[in-house]
Amino acid sequence: MTVEEPALRHPGGRWRRWRRARPFTAGILIALGGAEMLVTLRAPLGVLLHVGPQGLAAYLVPMILVLCGVLLVATPQQRVFYAVLSLLLGLLSWLTSNLGGFVVGMLLTLVGGALAFAWTSDKRPAAQRPASGAPAPPAPREPEDVGTALLPGGEPRIPAERET
Repeated sequence: MTVEEPALRHPGGRWRRWRRARPFTAGILIALGGAEMLVTLRAPLGVLLHVGPQGLAAYLVPMILVLCGVLLVATPQQRVFYAVLSLLLGLLSWLTSNLGGFVVGMLLTLVGGALAFAWTSDKRPAAQRPASGAPAPPAPREPEDVGTALLPGGEPRIPAERET
């Protein structure tokens, strides 16, 4: 006769709630894209492409992208700003950071920025949310004879009297 704690029934429940309350996947993709660009800048490859200004911008753009990814996960209230900034910097990385980290980093950043821009949190209380796997309840419908409806000619339809 042991009573199970809610935390014991769902061991990853707190982590799952925290992760779903923010654009987690988008932040991870943006940070990975920026990190990949930084790695390709410092890689000991003889194939490095030097396109665009190879000064401060080549290191600044990927570092800001990594920071945007971390801040996106940490402060989801500012997601629109970080999403737009990461999209612009992802496109700018084509010119500054070896063709956007050989295109892979740029694509990761652009997909992450699009996901961050499209992310919305579920503001409904937990009691009103449908259970996972259960269909949502249908929306309540209004009766047809409430109020005044218009006939095809534009005249109001008067509901018929009901016999009791």
